[in-house]
Amino acid sequence: MQHTDDLNQAGFERESAEGIRRWISENFKGEVTSITRLERWRPQWRVDFTTFEGPATVLFRGSRPNASERNLRFEMEVMQVLEKNNIRVPHIHGWVDTPKAFVMDWIETEDREPGMIHTAIEKPAVLTDDRWQALLNYMSELAALHAVPISEFAHIDELSEPPNSAAELALNAAERMYQAGRYTNNLDTTFEFLQSWLRRNVPTHQTQASFIAGDAGQFMSAGSAVLALVDFEIADLGDIHWDLACFRGRHPLEHMGDIPALYRRYEEVSGTSVDLRVVGYHTVAFLQFAGIATKFFGDPKAIGGNWIEGLLEYASITRRACEAIAELDDIQLDYNLVLPEKKHNALEESALEKLMVDIQRLPTSNAFEGWERDLLQAIPAFLLNYSRYRHWYESATQADIEALLDKEFETLEQADRALHEVIAENDQALDAALVQLTHRRSLRLSMIIAGTNPDPTNPLFHILDPILDS
Repeated sequence: MQHTDDLNQAGFERESAEGIRRWISENFKGEVTSITRLERWRPQWRVDFTTFEGPATVLFRGSRPNASERNLRFEMEVMQVLEKNNIRVPHIHGWVDTPKAFVMDWIETEDREPGMIHTAIEKPAVLTDDRWQALLNYMSELAALHAVPISEFAHIDELSEPPNSAAELALNAAERMYQAGRYTNNLDTTFEFLQSWLRRNVPTHQTQASFIAGDAGQFMSAGSAVLALVDFEIADLGDIHWDLACFRGRHPLEHMGDIPALYRRYEEVSGTSVDLRVVGYHTVAFLQFAGIATKFFGDPKAIGGNWIEGLLEYASITRRACEAIAELDDIQLDYNLVLPEKKHNALEESALEKLMVDIQRLPTSNAFEGWERDLLQAIPAFLLNYSRYRHWYESATQADIEALLDKEFETLEQADRALHEVIAENDQALDAALVQLTHRRSLRLSMIIAGTNPDPTNPLFHILDPILDS
């Protein structure tokens, strides 16, 4: 992991560009003509170069700021196995030490939606007829991926020991992320409750382990044709229903269309029945996994971290995880929350507004892109809203906890500690109340971020699409 203490952003970009040019020269005998860093969670560069054969383009895929070199090598090794087994993935050209990256073919097509809330708010994802047909075609590719024998991955340490029980099959990924969150102090009562629920509701009839993409639904297309499957950093040996749940987790940031129809197509092409209640379970698991991951992106010292996107996704993900449980357990949720009158603090507002103005005046460069400046400005914009509604958020959440526990507390922090102890008791009788409490808490946070009451046209407030009545 690279931090600002170790390497400043400009230095990182300069050293990365030098390493990219050197690697292209040594491995392709080519000369770089342009290096473009892509707007993603992690450092990635489109690299155009020329050789004696003519112009060419590759992608240098770097490591997330909170990930180790091994995480990146794992993804590369997985893609190499998939290519060997005729799965449509970009060809891997090799490993790079500076910057830490691996190099793969550039897929020339219109860039897919980046799958981030801040971009979806500005430009909502659109599903064309061609992209919908490509999604239907992708289900055949996903079925083929699931059919790759897990023995093919035995040489990769992380995939060398398949789950041997229903509990391991259901919980392996969620438990790993939960323990990582605990080790780094990135858990809260929301994640404690979700993990408790997952442990108590394991689908005991599911025991078949398969190779899974981990973050399924990500692919490049041209027209209706699927060109390449991408993003295998959390690939695993698990239940195929986890991958099917990913479509619900990614929608509508990447428009997935009629999700139950995708499941029916998967049944047709794979010959495997889809258990929608198990998909519902893994929707909670996938969102719990992704939700804890968003907390890592808030590391203030991590180069390439996206603090505001982490906050946006945290609010959206935790709320939708509650909606997934509510659908399975028939729990009623309240969306009729209303922002109160703003409480103004002249000093805080003046300071934050000053930051917003001056950030917008900052010059941009290859080391500090315009989109990065916009993300930076969004932080004081959020804090400005939070300063106006903090009292409502904290007092209303504390009142919810006091009503559930039938006890008063001096602060929200004290109330949360007491709630943590109750969650640890694993009392299933409290599930409905905990889902409703957690859902309201996440919805309030979304309202503060947006500065509005719940708005169905804003992707931040998108309600998880139901599947059980399909």
